[in-house]
Amino acid sequence: MNKYESIIIINPSLEEQGVKELVTKFTDLINSDGKVESVEDMGKRKLSYEIKKQTEGYYYLFNFEANPNFIAELERIYRITDGILKFIVVKKEN
Repeated sequence: MNKYESIIIINPSLEEQGVKELVTKFTDLINSDGKVESVEDMGKRKLSYEIKKQTEGYYYLFNFEANPNFIAELERIYRITDGILKFIVVKKEN
Protein backbone atom coordinates (compact mmCIF):
# COMPACT_ATOMS: atom_id res chain seq x y z
CA MET A 1 0.00 0.00 0.00
CA ASN A 2 1.12 3.53 -0.81
CA LYS A 3 0.67 6.73 1.17
CA TYR A 4 -1.51 9.45 -0.35
CA GLU A 5 -2.97 12.80 0.54
CA SER A 6 -6.14 14.23 -0.87
CA ILE A 7 -7.63 17.70 -0.59
CA ILE A 8 -11.30 18.21 -1.34
CA ILE A 9 -13.19 21.48 -1.57
CA ILE A 10 -16.82 21.18 -0.47
CA ASN A 11 -19.61 23.49 -1.61
CA PRO A 12 -20.21 26.16 1.09
CA SER A 13 -23.97 26.18 0.46
CA LEU A 14 -24.20 22.76 2.17
CA GLU A 15 -25.29 22.84 5.79
CA GLU A 16 -22.85 21.75 8.48
CA GLN A 17 -24.57 18.34 8.72
CA GLY A 18 -24.18 17.80 4.96
CA VAL A 19 -20.47 18.62 5.14
CA LYS A 20 -19.97 16.16 8.02
CA GLU A 21 -21.84 13.46 6.08
CA LEU A 22 -19.55 13.94 3.04
CA VAL A 23 -16.41 13.75 5.19
CA THR A 24 -17.74 10.61 6.90
CA LYS A 25 -18.65 9.10 3.52
CA PHE A 26 -15.13 9.53 2.16
CA THR A 27 -13.47 8.44 5.41
CA ASP A 28 -15.52 5.21 5.35
CA LEU A 29 -14.83 4.72 1.62
CA ILE A 30 -11.07 5.05 2.09
CA ASN A 31 -11.15 2.76 5.16
CA SER A 32 -12.91 0.09 3.08
CA ASP A 33 -9.79 -0.37 0.95
CA GLY A 34 -7.06 1.26 3.01
CA LYS A 35 -6.50 3.21 6.20
CA VAL A 36 -7.18 6.88 6.96
CA GLU A 37 -4.35 8.29 9.05
CA SER A 38 -5.83 11.76 9.59
CA VAL A 39 -8.56 14.14 8.41
CA GLU A 40 -7.81 17.83 8.82
CA ASP A 41 -10.55 20.45 8.64
CA MET A 42 -8.79 23.43 7.06
CA GLY A 43 -11.88 25.61 7.39
CA LYS A 44 -13.85 27.79 5.01
CA ARG A 45 -11.58 29.68 2.63
CA LYS A 46 -11.91 32.05 -0.27
CA LEU A 47 -11.22 30.41 -3.63
CA SER A 48 -8.65 32.01 -5.93
CA TYR A 49 -11.17 31.78 -8.78
CA GLU A 50 -14.87 31.03 -9.04
CA ILE A 51 -15.83 27.35 -9.28
CA LYS A 52 -19.43 26.43 -10.15
CA LYS A 53 -20.52 29.99 -9.24
CA GLN A 54 -18.96 29.67 -5.75
CA THR A 55 -16.26 31.98 -4.35
CA GLU A 56 -15.66 30.05 -1.09
CA GLY A 57 -15.37 26.44 -0.04
CA TYR A 58 -14.71 24.11 2.89
CA TYR A 59 -11.26 22.52 2.61
CA TYR A 60 -10.50 19.06 3.98
CA LEU A 61 -7.16 17.24 3.89
CA PHE A 62 -7.11 13.43 4.06
CA ASN A 63 -3.87 11.54 4.75
CA PHE A 64 -4.27 7.84 4.03
CA GLU A 65 -2.81 4.56 2.82
CA ALA A 66 -4.43 2.67 -0.03
CA ASN A 67 -3.77 0.33 -2.91
CA PRO A 68 -2.87 2.14 -6.16
CA ASN A 69 -5.86 0.68 -8.04
CA PHE A 70 -8.25 2.23 -5.47
CA ILE A 71 -7.28 5.80 -6.40
CA ALA A 72 -9.10 5.72 -9.75
CA GLU A 73 -12.30 4.60 -8.00
CA LEU A 74 -11.92 7.30 -5.32
CA GLU A 75 -11.50 10.01 -7.97
CA ARG A 76 -14.53 8.69 -9.87
CA ILE A 77 -16.66 8.97 -6.75
CA TYR A 78 -15.31 12.49 -6.06
CA ARG A 79 -16.40 13.49 -9.60
CA ILE A 80 -19.97 12.22 -9.27
CA THR A 81 -20.59 13.57 -5.74
CA ASP A 82 -22.67 16.75 -5.88
CA GLY A 83 -21.13 18.63 -2.93
CA ILE A 84 -17.52 18.39 -4.17
CA LEU A 85 -16.27 21.46 -6.06
CA LYS A 86 -12.66 20.32 -6.61
CA PHE A 87 -10.32 17.56 -5.46
CA ILE A 88 -6.79 16.35 -5.87
CA VAL A 89 -5.09 13.10 -4.84
CA VAL A 90 -1.29 13.06 -4.58
CA LYS A 91 1.02 10.13 -3.84
CA LYS A 92 3.43 10.97 -1.02
CA GLU A 93 7.11 10.12 -1.28
CA ASN A 94 8.20 7.44 1.18
